[in-house]
Amino acid sequence: MTGPQRASAVQGTDLWRRATALIPGGVNSPVRAMKAVGLDEPLFIRRGEGAAIEDVEGNRYVDWVQSWGPLIFGHADPETLKAIEDALARGTTFGAPTEAEVELAAEIVDAVPSVEMVRLVSSGTEAAMSAMRLARAATRRDRVIKFAGCYHGHSDAMLASAGSGLATLGIPSSPGVPTAVAAGTVVCDFNDTDGTALAVAEHAESLAAIVVEPVAGNMGVVPPAPGFLEGLRQLCDASGALLVFDEVITGFRVARGGAQEWYGVLPDITILGKIVGGGLPLAAFGGRAELMERLAPSGDVYQAGTLSGNPLATAAGLSVLRRLRDPAVYEQLERTGARLEAGLSELGRVQRVGAMATLFARDGEVRSFGDAAASDTGRYAALFRHLLGRGVYVAPSQFECMFVSTAHTDADVDLTVSAARDFFAAA
Repeated sequence: MTGPQRASAVQGTDLWRRATALIPGGVNSPVRAMKAVGLDEPLFIRRGEGAAIEDVEGNRYVDWVQSWGPLIFGHADPETLKAIEDALARGTTFGAPTEAEVELAAEIVDAVPSVEMVRLVSSGTEAAMSAMRLARAATRRDRVIKFAGCYHGHSDAMLASAGSGLATLGIPSSPGVPTAVAAGTVVCDFNDTDGTALAVAEHAESLAAIVVEPVAGNMGVVPPAPGFLEGLRQLCDASGALLVFDEVITGFRVARGGAQEWYGVLPDITILGKIVGGGLPLAAFGGRAELMERLAPSGDVYQAGTLSGNPLATAAGLSVLRRLRDPAVYEQLERTGARLEAGLSELGRVQRVGAMATLFARDGEVRSFGDAAASDTGRYAALFRHLLGRGVYVAPSQFECMFVSTAHTDADVDLTVSAARDFFAAA
């Protein structure tokens, strides 16, 4: 089968009808829906192995989504599975401290330059929400600056101009967010240092934090312009606000120490997720010891979670993070990423930082959410359907990344580039 015919057959199960009757929209996260790329039904996956996934009809695809980034060693990585199995035999959850929590915290502190202490949680949204609470408590201020197109989870205060799923579905914000909460968030343009400086000057006395994806990944890959991160650091130092890096995507992906290692700019608080949990639900936030010690039970800022530091998730995270000490892992990711970029760059605008990349359906550099939003989403949707028909699965959204893993081979890259080249040649 080819193209839309194959895509239609892939969806031909009763699962979709059952799902829509039981689950809002038929999916448990909006980014799994495929209406934005011209398909009514999502893929239902039954297994994954290495760089490939297999749907319930038995069709296999080279997978560049990799569960939206955490699977740096690919699907069903044997070492990660063995670590989970060993932990599983000892119990699934205790609601009490374990040695693995301490070991994982030590691994994070060793890797991430700005982190001296860390708190484990269960999701990136929880980590971002808690980091903002800590920043407000530490500064005794309420307002936060974020950037259009950057996503920091779905807590009320962070949904303003949040890119990714909201942009894909055409939702400008979300009902249910109190006006007073939304008023505490100031939105600036990514890579606009001057505009951010004006916002800081206007709100300096009430500004608790500037939060940013140091490499934007929720409007597609948008690197920071030279001097942008350094400028945010200076603005925070001058105003007394805290600089918060959301490294849920970039942490352990662009480098072992994340984007802050890559660019040499240190935040006050770092939000981590995805790779830190080795593919299981786990996230974290950390920073300087004097800040983190404000958290209960050491301090007065309350944050808690029954499943925080879950033994299965910490086992998976430890298995992955310990192997990332080897520089050869990042050398391999860079080689594969560079090969993918070189092939796709013949066809359109590709932006890549390390093991994350986006092919934008537009000409010219993408420096902001406005630039990304000017992409031809209809053309991207057609490309998505074509690639799916050729056995290549990319994100069902223009505003997402392709995630490189060590499981991807040169043959996977060549298949992807060849399929994309055929699409553009026929267009």
